[in-house]
Amino acid sequence: MKIAIAAETRSGERRVALVPGLVSRLTGAGFEVAVEPGAGAAAHHTDDDYRAAGAEVTEDAAQDAAALLGVAPPTDKQVDALAAHAVVVSFLPATQELALVARLRDANLSAFAMELVPRTSRAQSMDALSSQALVSGYRCALVAAERLPRFFPLLMTAAGTVAPAKVLVLGAGVAGLQATATARRLGAVVKAYDVRAAAAEEVRSVGAEFVELDLPPLEGAGGYAREMTEERAARQLELLAPYVAEADALITTAAVPGRTAPMLVTSEMVAAMRAGSVVVDLAAEQGGNVEGAVAGEEVTIGGARVWGGRNVPSQMPAQASQLYASNVVNLLLHLASDGKLAPDLDDDIVSGSCVTHEGEVHHAPTRALLS
Repeated sequence: MKIAIAAETRSGERRVALVPGLVSRLTGAGFEVAVEPGAGAAAHHTDDDYRAAGAEVTEDAAQDAAALLGVAPPTDKQVDALAAHAVVVSFLPATQELALVARLRDANLSAFAMELVPRTSRAQSMDALSSQALVSGYRCALVAAERLPRFFPLLMTAAGTVAPAKVLVLGAGVAGLQATATARRLGAVVKAYDVRAAAAEEVRSVGAEFVELDLPPLEGAGGYAREMTEERAARQLELLAPYVAEADALITTAAVPGRTAPMLVTSEMVAAMRAGSVVVDLAAEQGGNVEGAVAGEEVTIGGARVWGGRNVPSQMPAQASQLYASNVVNLLLHLASDGKLAPDLDDDIVSGSCVTHEGEVHHAPTRALLS
């Protein structure tokens, strides 16, 4: 059975769904691997690297393939080329890609969305949201350090002492915790806040101070925070304002897949920051945690530079691809049995990540929208 690796076509996408170092895991399981030319180029993997690993590099990699692995959702051309009952594994925001989901359903393909993999202990090795958030959090801290016109660490020199930068991180999930840890490694004094009580110990474990706002925690399902009332949101803004004004760099990472990001910082709060301050909004693509942030752009509010993240993991394509490819291979092999792809929808990981299967839309929210 042939596994095809797609060359990404969406603008700005530099990741690849399989790196050469993992080809042997698929060939060792009895699969053939076909890679579209240039698929790994942006992540610094050449076609020769794939050939040396045991893969075939061919323009028609998807033709009659039993599975297609990608980062972004597949193109119509790729869908049409696949064999009947083939499997597609990629990120797939199903409720936003209704036409594509209908096409996958009508082509009798089984589609699995990496962002729908359950966040359980059994599925940790397949959790692409966490692996890519790790990359994003690290990148956010570097962006803040690069743009801030002062040092992050404390420096004691013959010319005098330079005080460390003050960094505030809002949201202490995987991305926020990694941003916190990275800023600490760079020598900044870091404070972090999250509405989940469990985050306090994690923040302290990486050497940062947890901001206590004297508000009740908002624990939700799957490790995410649940939505807050307007009254609580207003009170949170009021209590966070002095922490934001004090920070030299603000990094916001609060987001839940498929939902609009919560607005945590108003433009007035940003304008109150010192001239030269930096704001990095990782959630800009989902509406933004910071009022006025624009995904993929840098804007100025007051005296602060506000950087809006867009496809941040793709800005570090080599490492992001390595981690993502491992997630994808683990999920694909979880779908396999005796060298064949045989999705078992009685399995919670398979069922949870399935969008379409056997001519039906399995993902309930998407099914409701299509009907």
